[in-house]
Amino acid sequence: MPAQQPPVSFCLSHGLAAHPVHGLPQQAAAPPVTKPKKAAWPPAVREYVQRAFEPQNAIEGVTPADMEAKLKQTIQYFAELNYLDQLDWPSYPLPQKLVQDERDAAAAAAVAAPNGYGYAHAMHAAHAMSSVGSANYPSSSFSSSQPSKKRKSADMEAFNADDGNAPPWRKANHSDAHTSTKQEKRHKKNESAGGNSKFYQADLEKRKQRFQTATSATQSTPPWSDSESSMPTGPVVGTNMALEKSYFRLTAPPKPETVRPQHVLEKTLDLLKKKWREESNYNYICNQFKSLRQDLTVQHIKNAFTVSVYEIHARIALEKGDLGEYNQCQTQLRALYAQKLGGHPGEFTAYRILYFVYTCNKTDMNDLLAELTPADKARPEVKHALDVRSALALGNYHRFFRLYLTAPHMGGYLMDMFIKRERLHALANISKAYISVTLRFLTDELGFDSDGECLEFLAACGAQDFIEEKATEKGKQVRVNLRGTAAASVFEGLRAAAFKTVDIKGQI
Repeated sequence: MPAQQPPVSFCLSHGLAAHPVHGLPQQAAAPPVTKPKKAAWPPAVREYVQRAFEPQNAIEGVTPADMEAKLKQTIQYFAELNYLDQLDWPSYPLPQKLVQDERDAAAAAAVAAPNGYGYAHAMHAAHAMSSVGSANYPSSSFSSSQPSKKRKSADMEAFNADDGNAPPWRKANHSDAHTSTKQEKRHKKNESAGGNSKFYQADLEKRKQRFQTATSATQSTPPWSDSESSMPTGPVVGTNMALEKSYFRLTAPPKPETVRPQHVLEKTLDLLKKKWREESNYNYICNQFKSLRQDLTVQHIKNAFTVSVYEIHARIALEKGDLGEYNQCQTQLRALYAQKLGGHPGEFTAYRILYFVYTCNKTDMNDLLAELTPADKARPEVKHALDVRSALALGNYHRFFRLYLTAPHMGGYLMDMFIKRERLHALANISKAYISVTLRFLTDELGFDSDGECLEFLAACGAQDFIEEKATEKGKQVRVNLRGTAAASVFEGLRAAAFKTVDIKGQI
């Protein structure tokens, strides 16, 4: 069961107007129950909420629903303590950071919990609410609702409404209704007992004990974890001096003697780059990079070196077509770039655009386009990726294949993943517009390196019957006969089949 909340005197889910306090049953001597005044939000609180909704403060893995629930509970908690004006809101952690810290604390408590206390107990203990000034913050239950795809501007418009007393968040969604109802019933029970009854005080004492249990297990829990390790622990200072170490998924807190410090990892990276150039053994290199990333994670190392490791591994994974590892690196790079740690954010933004083109993910593509600034769009690699998207959206296959031949950095490897699909799409359109074309024309239009490569592609498509040689004044000429509906039906069928299946392993 979630930790018991103190009684509240205003409703955070349905506007600012406070709901009536549920007092004792009407008696002859009981004083009349007065309706409390509307809550007035201090300017510092409103600024705190506004910062919480700013896109640059979003944290990977924390959904808008989780953030809003934590935001409401945080302000509710300090309002009940009459501490809204005293708290230093500019330095207080944002709700998304509180959610992330709670999750890390819960996972660490699950590791440290004695036998008989499983993960559920650790989560319950980590959710215990602390007093003002403690190292832990007011907690909330984790929301399982899907992230909203609406723009943040909708939330900010609600915040900037003319009504100065309007709550600084939008109304609670359907997933919050059940939790709010349960809390309200419990609040009624406590308030009907007068708030100072022995039952209420006993409940507070139980909560205090649960908080102390959670605190002892989570004093040094980290705020960050990587996908390689599902068991975050306190920072480890490595003492292992080996340059090469195989990757193993952690099943227990790592020991310092099994972890390499940063100065050793820097030598490891140089060694791996040299071996990749000389041997190109991807299985070995991938295993070593995963081990390197894991050592960075357990030591909480987040700097320019960390960015370099993830970028190099992502490029190698792209070169070998390993989308699973590429997506893991891309996900971590997004969080690292948000902390302004250097690297090449423009290059990997372009890769994300091309990846969404490959997966035909219009929703995430629109979200990404909305996040791009004019400075981002001016970067050459980002502009190229946007031109690729625009060419396909307009059906301009001629421009698309010119862009394919001039893709910067590793963009060509990503485009290779959907180049066959787009060639079939272009052939389906060409077969409807032309009666006959030369093989040289198709080679140029479809971005092939040679006529032989184009012939192999046509044969693989079952179009060898449409290829014929004709004698001309300059010699023999190979042409592709597209007369009739046979060629059009063949290419259209192949095009439809190509767009049905997309490998989205490890999708971002």
